[in-house]
Amino acid sequence: MDYNLNTEKNPLPYSPFKACTVPRPIGWLSTISTDGICNLAPYSQWQNLTFDPPMVMFAANQYPDGRRKDTVRNAEETGWFVWNMATYELREAVNKSAQAFDADIDEFDHAGISKQVAKQAPGPMVAQSPCHFECSYISTHRLPGNSPVGTVDIVFGRVEHIHVADHALTPDGKLDIPKIRPIARMGYYDYAVIDDVFEMRIPGAGAAADGLEGKA
Repeated sequence: MDYNLNTEKNPLPYSPFKACTVPRPIGWLSTISTDGICNLAPYSQWQNLTFDPPMVMFAANQYPDGRRKDTVRNAEETGWFVWNMATYELREAVNKSAQAFDADIDEFDHAGISKQVAKQAPGPMVAQSPCHFECSYISTHRLPGNSPVGTVDIVFGRVEHIHVADHALTPDGKLDIPKIRPIARMGYYDYAVIDDVFEMRIPGAGAAADGLEGKA
């Protein structure tokens, strides 16, 4: 099966695009508006960019009527957003916070999530989440789509403060991923949970491997 996206119709009943680009980490992002309304929403286009200094990005598609997402506007106007790790234990709250609400609705309350005061960011963090990045806003890059909902805001940020709960660490100081069980976005309505981890080391990498492993 193959098809040209510009000239041919997809021969499958569902698009394979998102189902092929998996697993995708979830950007469960909290922000606050200049009016003091807290916002919480998951984004399935989220990723780290580099590590020195740590920088991240998330992509937010517009609404069908052309409105931009509250997370984007809040990050631009306040200069901050917070990433909260989405875990299997928090999956229902993540799903509830994905609903589209008016800008005056606090998604923390709707999702039944407690707020934790951040160190630098003006908005709160998800108290139940084991890991957080407080990110300062860098810039927004807009890519026009074939439709209003296809148009996307790509937001770049710099990680200024990292939080990791003590219970999420192994005795030797690494994240205990099988214990935390982060969830990832798949295609369709599917998600995956990370509860099995294996290690591979690059042959002959030497000192370069320290950067891959994340040694301080």
